[in-house]
Amino acid sequence: MTQLKIIYQDDDMVVIDKPSGLLVHRSKMAHGVKEFALQLLRDQIGKKVYPVHRLDRPTSGILVFALSEQVLAEISTQFEHCQVHKTYQCVVRGYTESGVIDHPLSDPVDDRRLLRQGVTHEAKDAVSEYQTLAHYEMPWPSGKFQTTRYSLVEVYPKTGRRHQIRKHMDHIAHPIIGDTRYGQGSHNRMFREKLSCHRLLLAATKLEMEHPVTKQLLHLEVPPAEEMKAVIDQLQVHQTTD
Repeated sequence: MTQLKIIYQDDDMVVIDKPSGLLVHRSKMAHGVKEFALQLLRDQIGKKVYPVHRLDRPTSGILVFALSEQVLAEISTQFEHCQVHKTYQCVVRGYTESGVIDHPLSDPVDDRRLLRQGVTHEAKDAVSEYQTLAHYEMPWPSGKFQTTRYSLVEVYPKTGRRHQIRKHMDHIAHPIIGDTRYGQGSHNRMFREKLSCHRLLLAATKLEMEHPVTKQLLHLEVPPAEEMKAVIDQLQVHQTTD
């Protein structure tokens, strides 16, 4: 059984650093999967836990659980009113700057029967701010170019749409490396072959919220997972100063 890394715990809530590849809870789309964060954490701490939000399966980082239905309702209200401040780090294709992405999104349809029928969800407002932390120029030929360019970016989602960051970065032509759904296969393959990167390079690294009971400000922070940090370390050898 996977031992989850707990970064915060008290009588009301528990926060873990979710590894990439782990589902938050059971899903109809995840046939054959035997481990889920909810069940693992419940068994690890010996208490019933309630997921407040979710992270995509390939995304690592901060994930919050409540320890009672009342606390779940309190924290969920903060999420619904955009009072929880989240920060993500990701590696994307190309050189980014900094800015705001204001682009409505619709939730993916997970039911295969509905997908076959062409059912879609209505698009809703979605806003993400982003800031460039570093640029890298790798000595890898791509098409007519002799090098390829990438960026390390921090993203601050102002809304909570599903796959928001992945979709938004693809919308501005800077897809996240390792994203098999919205990314670019050629760049994903280069990272697998040259840097042994076999995951989505997206991590939830910071979260600020009001404690649901004490009302004190909680500031939670984790570095990117070791396998993601190892890739970033290799990229930094080729960091540019422009």
